[in-house]
Amino acid sequence: MSQPLFRTPKGTHDVLPEDHQYMTYIKKAVRHRARQAGYKRIDPPMFENRAVFERGIGEHTDIVEKELFLVTSHHADEDEAEFALRPEFTAGICRSFVENGMQQLPQPVEFYAIGQCFRHDRPQKGRYRQFHQFDLEVIGLKDPSLDAQLIHVVTKIFSDLKFLERMELHINNIGTAENRKAYADALRDYFIGKERNLPELDRERLTTNPLRLLDSKEGDTQILLKSAPTLEQFLSPESKEYHATVLDYLKELKIPYIEDTRLVRGLDYYTQTVFEFWDKETGAQNAVGGGGRYDGLIELFGGKPTPGVGFAGGMERMIWQMKQAGVQVPHKDQVDVFVAQLGPEAKKKCLTLISNLREKGVHTLGALGEASLKSQMRLADKFEARFTLLLGKMEVKGGTIILRDMKAGKQKEISYAQAIPTIVKLLGEQALDTYTIRDQIGDIDED
Repeated sequence: MSQPLFRTPKGTHDVLPEDHQYMTYIKKAVRHRARQAGYKRIDPPMFENRAVFERGIGEHTDIVEKELFLVTSHHADEDEAEFALRPEFTAGICRSFVENGMQQLPQPVEFYAIGQCFRHDRPQKGRYRQFHQFDLEVIGLKDPSLDAQLIHVVTKIFSDLKFLERMELHINNIGTAENRKAYADALRDYFIGKERNLPELDRERLTTNPLRLLDSKEGDTQILLKSAPTLEQFLSPESKEYHATVLDYLKELKIPYIEDTRLVRGLDYYTQTVFEFWDKETGAQNAVGGGGRYDGLIELFGGKPTPGVGFAGGMERMIWQMKQAGVQVPHKDQVDVFVAQLGPEAKKKCLTLISNLREKGVHTLGALGEASLKSQMRLADKFEARFTLLLGKMEVKGGTIILRDMKAGKQKEISYAQAIPTIVKLLGEQALDTYTIRDQIGDIDED
């Protein structure tokens, strides 16, 4: 095997056809459940003014401090803003909400998005620098039932994808911005004189974003936190009541959950409800996604105070979960018919036959090269074709064609005119891959 001259950049990967089958399956499930619940598709640009992310996500978050991919152009004017590739969807969607005057629409406005995001993260298992997410956002109304309904839609998608049983929902309430500020001050006070026991990264977090200490993976930090004040002590009665109502609605929807007071999520825009879906066996290490409420975010982009709640899930991680669960995705990539031929006249005649079979919805391959009949049949085997049609000089003269059932290993001669009707009958009308754009308009946006 020859050595490649180039390889994919670190932290990226090729989405090969096998994984595309899973991607397509996930997209179909997302679109189906999103449409049922009234979500409409949106696709913000892959790059934005970097201030969109700094303002929305928070300057002292890992994403902004360490993970933004900055985009520069050799042709940029000196005063042109610096851009960054999107690390997530929410900030861009909220910018779009304000820019396009969506506050005039009936509220809440419900969006879903599917696409690629970019984070200059340390690559590890299931974590890439270029990855795919699907995203759900409900903007314009604050109500515990919306939080519960959003979580319910996510569980339906995971159930459709057959890995919900492998997940557990972790949920918390992190209160208002005022609640968190009071708590952050209390944490700083608690750690006075204890800073030297913190690892360097956590010492920085204590100064810039103390709440991030709660989800620190460092053992020393976790030991110190056992005696620290808790966020719950600083929650307002309204936040506690809101949380209790969300949990009540989840019970009504029969969605099991784990209350997790350490769960804070790493982005500044969250308020009140935060949640994540963790792998039951490996925990947060293999979380497939999460979200929460962000009631102050639209205002940061120049809009009127407008509440919102959202979810984002990593599709590569979902594919991994589906494979772990043994999920075989249905797909339409099989070869139904291989057309083998011998001689220039037969090859010429095959071209129309192949074209007409494809038009009927039969997945057809053939008229490849000048190989012998034997090697063409071997190729038909490798492509796992269900049937082979063989056309040689004699068949062209006699107006016939040989039909071979590859599984049964049997063949018979039929008239050339009957080739297409016979194949269609053998495959069955329901197996034919046909569509009209009018009928399939909701399902052709595969990306």
